[in-house]
Amino acid sequence: MPPFPPSPLVSTAWLAGQLTRPDLVILDTSWYLPVTGRVAREEYRAGHIPGAVFFDLDQASDPESSLPHMLPTETRFAAYTGGLGVGSGSEVVVYDGSGNNLSAARAWWMFRVFGHERVALLDGGLGKWRAEGRPLEWGETVRQPASFQVRLNRSAVRDRSEVHRALATGSAQLVDGRSAARFAGTDPEPRPGLAAGHMPGALSLPYTGLVHPDGTALDLVELRRALAAAGVSLDRPVIASCGSGVTACNLLLAFHRLGHADSALYDGSWTEWASSGLPVAKGADPGRIQ
Repeated sequence: MPPFPPSPLVSTAWLAGQLTRPDLVILDTSWYLPVTGRVAREEYRAGHIPGAVFFDLDQASDPESSLPHMLPTETRFAAYTGGLGVGSGSEVVVYDGSGNNLSAARAWWMFRVFGHERVALLDGGLGKWRAEGRPLEWGETVRQPASFQVRLNRSAVRDRSEVHRALATGSAQLVDGRSAARFAGTDPEPRPGLAAGHMPGALSLPYTGLVHPDGTALDLVELRRALAAAGVSLDRPVIASCGSGVTACNLLLAFHRLGHADSALYDGSWTEWASSGLPVAKGADPGRIQ
């Protein structure tokens, strides 16, 4: 059995050679905002990597929270992913069809935060796979359910009060993965009624800038350059945020690749902050929390 790559990224060539392995579970984790008009499950049925099972991000989130995509309980995540055929001994590869890892990084992070570290993200995603003329299959793939044991690493998650304290004291850098225009408040939020802008003191590092035009990830030198340009220091703790805690996981993937261990996710992200009456800053400048 070939060893699972230590890198959090795997190439399309590597995955193409592993498709028949029974212990390898491939998950199509595509998800799109309703405003895009794209329906992830329909796209999956119309063509996915052979053997890939559809991972529904909404089903893998907390159904009792008023906020989108909040982490579920350990029991719910274990039951959902086990039902997809992921077992405690499985090796998992996740991908999406966005071209920029919109949701695949969230799935990658979720497995890791629940204690399953043998998970990797397909570099370039479905777009690169298709561009190379690699095989696809249609319809739904179903695997035999498996027993999946999980344990949540709570230190990898921050709540609203912890984020407010970090911004007020400077104990951690808050890095916002939304677009520069959403950060500045010049573009409206995709969720109706949500204020535009950013948390005072946050830094802007759009997640879409972490990949090349073909969807493959920046190399480590390029990553360091992107972080430096955004004013992010690898010598200080980091809290990643975005709209609903999904694309921010691309930032956490980048920090993980750079060996930066002191990073966490603000799971409620901008949706929680902006709906809680907390301070909002506008413009490109980070501002400062009062």
